[in-house]
Amino acid sequence: MSLSAPPIRLLDGDWYTQDPHRGFAWMRAHAPIHWDGEVWGVAGYEELLRVSKDTETFCSSQSSRPDTPPIPSMINMDDPQHRRRRNLVNKGLTPRRVQDHEPMIRKVCTELVDAVAARGACDFVRDIAAPLPMAVIGDLLGVEPEHRDMLLRWSDDMLQGTSVTAPQENLDRAMKAFEQYAAYSARVVADRRARPRDDMMSALVHAEIEGQRLDDQDLLQEGLLILVGGDETTRHVITGGMEALIRNPDERRKLHANPALIPTAVEEMLRWVSPIKNMNRTATRDVEIGGARIGEGDKVLLLYPSANRDERAFARADEFHVDRDPNDHVAFGHGLHFCLGASLARLELRVMFETLLERLPDLSLATDEPLPLRPSNFIVGIEEMPVVFTPTR
Repeated sequence: MSLSAPPIRLLDGDWYTQDPHRGFAWMRAHAPIHWDGEVWGVAGYEELLRVSKDTETFCSSQSSRPDTPPIPSMINMDDPQHRRRRNLVNKGLTPRRVQDHEPMIRKVCTELVDAVAARGACDFVRDIAAPLPMAVIGDLLGVEPEHRDMLLRWSDDMLQGTSVTAPQENLDRAMKAFEQYAAYSARVVADRRARPRDDMMSALVHAEIEGQRLDDQDLLQEGLLILVGGDETTRHVITGGMEALIRNPDERRKLHANPALIPTAVEEMLRWVSPIKNMNRTATRDVEIGGARIGEGDKVLLLYPSANRDERAFARADEFHVDRDPNDHVAFGHGLHFCLGASLARLELRVMFETLLERLPDLSLATDEPLPLRPSNFIVGIEEMPVVFTPTR
């Protein structure tokens, strides 16, 4: 491998659409903690675990994003504030509440496949992958079904602004989407205060720990975190996981022969896709780690897709294997900020792939062209994926 570094631009959304794994591999081999001129990138698995665990040296309270000021959300908090906020939000994501969603998830998956089965072709993202998590998150947040497309558009528009090279029109669209979502959230919160229902937003509005409740701004930010985190990430793993099965037919045959492997395959899809590309930590003191001297106040990006391809942690890390076990990936993060919605995402993925493998067993790509990726320095995934399959009724 060449000693000269390939271009590495960790805050440029376009960079993540142009084979970032080449840069990640170079970093792991030569500089597992690498300074790209603006931020430090933590590329190695062990180094990422170390930084994630050392919350005193690498804090979250100065923003989980390196290029924006912190907003009052638990993703931008350290303990004890983080623990208190997390316990409040967790009221809406208890194991019972998550498991109660399985019949609804299965129904949505069936309806989505029913809607395209007779056509023999569809856009996998628009028709299958994107609607499921939006239906689930919308249900949790108390969104009326007819408003789901609107929330999906706001979520997409807000992420279009997550790049230092994003054009001004994308930034303007992202700001407008946030303002529209904020107004919508205020109406939902007011309604749940007056007329609570059996949904997550009602649980959040009325949750109380140690005499504390979330105010309107808190509810806006935590709802936004749930919207973007729950919708965008799961959608991209559904799409990227299906693409991986199509491009690895032997692995797909294993699943068809043994559907009991689907939960294990889901973990491999999470490792393979790693839709959240990074989270930011800020150094609270001068520190040396992985041969790098990090200064107080420096921004440090935890590069999850790189850690998930670390050859020191995963055998044949650049290969997709549906029966990989063990699979201690970090697609949901690690430590204090491990994703609260992990069990819900796993449930959605399992049910969706059970449905797809049964109902559309020969689904394949309808194009040889590269699949378009959204430019973002935060969450990246396939934007369009035309597919074909044998029509059924």
